Amino acid sequence: MSGSGSPRHILHADLDAFFASVEQLDRPDLRGKPVIVGGSPQGRGVVAACSYEARAFGVHSAMPVRTALRLCPSAVLVSPRFDRYREKSQQVMDIFHGITPLVEPLSLDEAYLDITQAVAEGVSPVEIGKALKEQVRREVGLTISVGLATSKTVAKIASKIRKPDGLVVVEPGTEQAFLAPLSLRQLPGVGPKTEERLAAAGVSVLAQLAALSDDWLEATFGKRGPELAAMARGADPRPVAPVRPAKSAGAEATFPQDLGAIHDLCREVAGLGRRVARRLHEEGVQGRTVTLKLRLSDFTTFTRSVTLAAPTDDATVILQVAQRLLERELAPGRRFRLLGVSVSNLGPWGQLELIPLSAGEPRAILSS
Repeated sequence: MSGSGSPRHILHADLDAFFASVEQLDRPDLRGKPVIVGGSPQGRGVVAACSYEARAFGVHSAMPVRTALRLCPSAVLVSPRFDRYREKSQQVMDIFHGITPLVEPLSLDEAYLDITQAVAEGVSPVEIGKALKEQVRREVGLTISVGLATSKTVAKIASKIRKPDGLVVVEPGTEQAFLAPLSLRQLPGVGPKTEERLAAAGVSVLAQLAALSDDWLEATFGKRGPELAAMARGADPRPVAPVRPAKSAGAEATFPQDLGAIHDLCREVAGLGRRVARRLHEEGVQGRTVTLKLRLSDFTTFTRSVTLAAPTDDATVILQVAQRLLERELAPGRRFRLLGVSVSNLGPWGQLELIPLSAGEPRAILSS
């Protein structure tokens, strides 16, 4: 509810099969065909996105590309073009900001919009949803699914009910009835383990979750339990937050074959560090904590971090710290499946004096 007691009006917009749709937009020969965006099937490539034509064969995101191509041999495999996806995403976000300043992006392809003010001025939520869909289609060439409700949770669920190209409105006061028959997994925050524990208690739909006692839920899931039940009843007071400062900037790579040679590993770390520095520059922030993520050939995963005395967005500094952390983890016979570099503890710090890293250890706090 808004401060006056009248309902809020929240819109959740979700681009349909975004990466694959951009590829089909740019290459008309791919339209109507199963498209998989992902890495090489000869290595460890996974599906980043797939068109609805590919989904009909059981292909889904995060699936190994090798498996996806077995399910759908006729699929066209396309390498990701993230710069292009960011470009199209920005076009869509600009349209959102033309409707309301209260836009909360969740990723490149989805966002919440608080349209309460526009509704108060006499425009119906349905009109706004239809106009938004048409503008994205006309100006960007993509389809978008829209959910409209009085809360973020219900709007997000509504946007997924009739994908692709859907428009679902949940009228104020009907939230619980709308949610009641839906499966548990349609509620954001319910993953496989939570679903399994609830199923063991005989709970399979949101109406049953909504009816559970807070005492039982808290004893079973901690404070998160009653929050899930409240959301299952349609209660979600969270505001649309237009400014969501990034907690970190990072990049990682999974290798086609495990790497053990120091020159190969340092080359990979250097590429990742440059990508992170570029992101920091683009976002106008600097960070103080450099973290190296490592995954061994046996899938053991761990991190090593350095917190610098002054913030930086300088690629050379990030590379030196990350490579020094890497060198400490090298050992005969030790091979790595994945490396990642990230910088956290971010802020618009301004250009402060950098720490000289060439002589001795960086002034830092090491942590695992």
